[in-house]
Amino acid sequence: MGLLPQDAIKQFQALMDQVDEPLKKTFQNMHQGYPSEALTRFLKAREWNVAKAHKMLVDCLNWRIQNEIDNMLAKPILPTELYRALRDTQLIGMSGYSKEGLPVFAIGVGLSTYDKASVHYYVQSHIQLNEYRDRVILPSATKKYGRHISTCVKILDMTGLKLSAMSQVKLLTAISTIDDLNYPEKTDTYYVVNAPYIFSACWKVVKPLLQERTRKKIKVLQGCGRDELLKIMDQASLPHFCRKENLGSSRHPTNGTDGCCFSLDHAFHQELYNYIKQQCSKLDSVAPMKQCSFHVDVPEPDPEGTKIALTIESELHKLGNQNGFSHSTDDLKTNGH
Repeated sequence: MGLLPQDAIKQFQALMDQVDEPLKKTFQNMHQGYPSEALTRFLKAREWNVAKAHKMLVDCLNWRIQNEIDNMLAKPILPTELYRALRDTQLIGMSGYSKEGLPVFAIGVGLSTYDKASVHYYVQSHIQLNEYRDRVILPSATKKYGRHISTCVKILDMTGLKLSAMSQVKLLTAISTIDDLNYPEKTDTYYVVNAPYIFSACWKVVKPLLQERTRKKIKVLQGCGRDELLKIMDQASLPHFCRKENLGSSRHPTNGTDGCCFSLDHAFHQELYNYIKQQCSKLDSVAPMKQCSFHVDVPEPDPEGTKIALTIESELHKLGNQNGFSHSTDDLKTNGH
């Protein structure tokens, strides 16, 4: 601590120059030609402590090698019906770009059910979206806007959030742990929209537990957030659930022109799925690949992350008891692999 940012980056770079070749190779895949910016992300995530940031990055690179993350974009989730089922139950898509050129990702938190496949497939799908964002979308935005773009905006739709969300806490903790430890500082701002009472109750107890850096990134907007969001993006980039009040994260377009970015038929998912199939056929011609879900090792969460997950579970239990509701936290569906 106490180092100037440039000095911290130089020290960090000197340490990274000493790592083994396989780690250097996966780091190149990760930084996409912007090593200093990648080092800065890890430094920010560890409050500019060089030793801690170095450990975090080396752990991340080892995780990438052990789980073949560099090949993740050559592992299609087959058959297509299974991938469609994932898209119908893990509601996420890209709706456009902010006025500053940041990709806008829409996430239907409240209506995602995560109940049509094993946890492994949901984790695989999430990592593929991360890798596609970092290796395809962000470099393309950088080129288009003429400046380095390394972060995105996320709009979280809480429509339909119910107490049964308790059954998803484990999976969501796994996904957020992967993001926190291996894709730090990739989201510029989280906008929460259509928040029901259950969200407000949980937010009240979770907010004080978050680091100030994280807290500043989360903005809870009134209603569907349309007016606020139009200050940072055009109408065309607004997710469908922000265009009118009470529309929510329906998986289907509200009319012929209002495409729903969660759907596999949306241009974003079609491009992503076709890209993965192309990458697979390229690798296939070198060595045939086994078709199965990736069993990715989920890193141990930070104690802070565990505390937050337990607090959310405890708060949902309290709310459930107030409403005479009982729901086991262990019934996350893990059929399949």
